[in-house]
Amino acid sequence: MAIIATRIDGRLVHGQVANLWTTKLQATRIMVVDDKVAGSAIEKSGLRMAAPASVRLSVLPVKTAANHILAHKYDSQKVFIVAKTPAPLLELIKLGVPIKEINVGNMSQTDETRSITRSVNVVDADVENFKELDKLGVKLFSQMAPGDTATDFMPLLNK
Repeated sequence: MAIIATRIDGRLVHGQVANLWTTKLQATRIMVVDDKVAGSAIEKSGLRMAAPASVRLSVLPVKTAANHILAHKYDSQKVFIVAKTPAPLLELIKLGVPIKEINVGNMSQTDETRSITRSVNVVDADVENFKELDKLGVKLFSQMAPGDTATDFMPLLNK
């Protein structure tokens, strides 16, 4: 399978994702899945600058990403999927993309969010999406950097 890892990170492609995770996973492609970002030339340009030169970058709307994955377009690659929130990942799964586990890395704080961990902040819709992912059998864990210990995410959500 082309998908080697899936991460939620509100910053999308930045130092941790671009350098630490991509290197650790030996990813050959970072796939950002986000309808809004995929429609923004400025945001896509910024992500391209942040991505390592040796790694391909795709910034795709959810349905396009699902179609490409299910059409086996990336089978010869090691794809690292990144999304800002659980919503696009839940949609990918509902469209048939086989995602078995998700690293909940960083969800930035805003006026509408509440803190779950030092680096994960959620709104009610995120909580519902995480619960639905859990019901679908997706393993959710929290791990900021590759050297950190992975922690089961659902108990953190229920605190």
